[in-house]
Amino acid sequence: MKNLTIFDLDHTLLPIDSDYEWGEFLVRVGAVDEAAFRRRNDEFFAQYQAGVLDPVEYLEFALGTLARFPRERLDALHAQYMREVIEPAILPQAVKLVREHVDAGDLVAIITATNHFITAPIARAFGVEHHIAAMPEVDAQGRLTGRLAGTPTSGPGKIHHMHAWLERMGRPFESFERSHFYSDSHNDIPLLSIVSHPIATNPSSALASHAQAQGWPTIRLFND
Repeated sequence: MKNLTIFDLDHTLLPIDSDYEWGEFLVRVGAVDEAAFRRRNDEFFAQYQAGVLDPVEYLEFALGTLARFPRERLDALHAQYMREVIEPAILPQAVKLVREHVDAGDLVAIITATNHFITAPIARAFGVEHHIAAMPEVDAQGRLTGRLAGTPTSGPGKIHHMHAWLERMGRPFESFERSHFYSDSHNDIPLLSIVSHPIATNPSSALASHAQAQGWPTIRLFND
């Protein structure tokens, strides 16, 4: 594997935010109190869009919600969420882009700030083996505690987690001839800035401006 390819997930490969839509799904199926949950979910989403989100505070809100349910119930809810929300949002052009890099022999991974419970099945649906996401803490019985294990996988944290993953693989970042990172978000400028081939993908206005100034290529997989 001469080349490394990293994808962000939400609004990059998916035209939706899988974390926000998970919350909306829980409201829709009556699994959480609609008024209270939607108010907090909308507040956090607005903070994310404004670039002022505290990732630990948000993740422990999201993971605390997960911890309310027995694992069997969570798995059943997630299977329904995949069928109703995620599968219709996996578009052919995004699958094709991922497949091109896999078929070229690249080492391919998805790195997302969204938690591992929500995103692991989505990475598998894209055919991506390697998946780095915020990890829920579990107790000795394997139950979610509602707390974050380790550090967030957002902003500069994506660089830390990428290096840690590559070290476990025995493939330091510097060993790759080319490295690609596809992202829509200005929050990912730290990682975009260190790869050899940054690609602004369905970029936010802030990232689009930065990419233009840096001479980075821009692509649109969908209009969202």
